[in-house]
Amino acid sequence: MKAVILAGGYGTRLAEETELKPKPMVEIGGRPLLWHILKHYGHYGIHEFVIALGYKGDAIKQFFRDYQALNGDMTIRLSDGGFERHIAQPDDWTLHLIETGLDTQTGGRLLRLRSRLDDGPFMLTYGDGVSNVDLGDLLAFHQRCGRLATVTAVRPPARFGGLVFDGDLVAEFSEKPQIGEGWINGGYMVLEPDVFRYIAGDHTSLEIDALESLARDRQLAAYQHEGFWQCMDTLRDKRQLEHLWREGEAPWRVWS
Repeated sequence: MKAVILAGGYGTRLAEETELKPKPMVEIGGRPLLWHILKHYGHYGIHEFVIALGYKGDAIKQFFRDYQALNGDMTIRLSDGGFERHIAQPDDWTLHLIETGLDTQTGGRLLRLRSRLDDGPFMLTYGDGVSNVDLGDLLAFHQRCGRLATVTAVRPPARFGGLVFDGDLVAEFSEKPQIGEGWINGGYMVLEPDVFRYIAGDHTSLEIDALESLARDRQLAAYQHEGFWQCMDTLRDKRQLEHLWREGEAPWRVWS
């Protein structure tokens, strides 16, 4: 099975980091967020990716073009310029890096990838969020539901401290509470090829046009994920993810 990653947006809400590179290339623990996402999928046996490029897509191409050369150890012979790479466990990834335009909408980007996908189901997520969702369980859920599309529903972390009152006093204070109501689309989707019937062209939004129509046709299932999920929308989000990684407490690190 292949996984599609939408990595072409401008990332304007993270302008401090995205002026010179696309948001998926913003680093957490010295590695681009996109690398973290690929490691997650690889852990569940998915090694072929179709990545939709747009804003500053050349940065993604350059990183993976040089990936093997810049990772691991190497021996260099200065006498003749020869060298050997020593990579204990190279990542077994096949990446199709496809230019999908600067201003193409999310559905349009997916449509431009159609020729790179097979006739069966495929996975899809965004290039700006990480999670510890069990992708094997997600796929099994999708197959049981028998619908054209499945999204992973998540409860986003709150951005502000939560208060519980006892009259005029604060009975409980939580600095980073989890929202107690409301689910949102967290990405990590499984889609059937017939989803393309809901995408008209470059102007089609995957979320507003395709997914809303699929829901009206009762063809959209929701896999409810109660575990970790975090989108990197702001500099604060980046710092939080960086802190979790640095402290060895990154829940999305499901690989060994």
